[in-house]
Amino acid sequence: MYIPKQFESPDRSLTLEVMRRYAFATIFTAGVNAEAIASHVPVVVEDAETLTLHFHFARANPHVAALRSNANALIAFVGPHAYMSPSVYPDLRRVPTWNYIAVHASGPVTELEGHAAKDALLKSLIGDHEPPYAEQWRGLDADFQHSLLNAIVAFRMDVKQLESKLKLNQHRKEAHAAMKSAYQEGSENERELARWMERLGL
Repeated sequence: MYIPKQFESPDRSLTLEVMRRYAFATIFTAGVNAEAIASHVPVVVEDAETLTLHFHFARANPHVAALRSNANALIAFVGPHAYMSPSVYPDLRRVPTWNYIAVHASGPVTELEGHAAKDALLKSLIGDHEPPYAEQWRGLDADFQHSLLNAIVAFRMDVKQLESKLKLNQHRKEAHAAMKSAYQEGSENERELARWMERLGL
């Protein structure tokens, strides 16, 4: 990802926050015949001794075969994004831009074998998104649980490269006040960008 220095994330904790908050991500892999394959998946982010990402596909998804033949992948997390009018600049010799937040994580991917590993992944997703459902999941009969677990294939990525871009026109200080004001009155994405501007002290 192209990241001019002024758009680099200033803090790893902010990068991890983006990944966890916008955890429905896109995974890219070179397919069996070298074609590009992309899938959209919920991701569990674990930052312990190493940064690892866990995700799963339906067994019938061709991405499974792609990862089994090429164990390297890139996962893109995309946060809020929005158009920005050049009207925010005092100088009329400016053009429109698009502001956005994105993180790319890449590294080798390993298949998680066995029901226990897949069950742990599902429980992590439940814990992240709907903790009260955990009791219902545990109450399902074992045969039904196993049939569901057999229908998915789970993977783990050990992140070797992490890139984070927070593009909020940091280099155009003369536009920050007008830009933030416009975003605060705009769409949900725009209001979220305004909150990120405040987080970054813009």
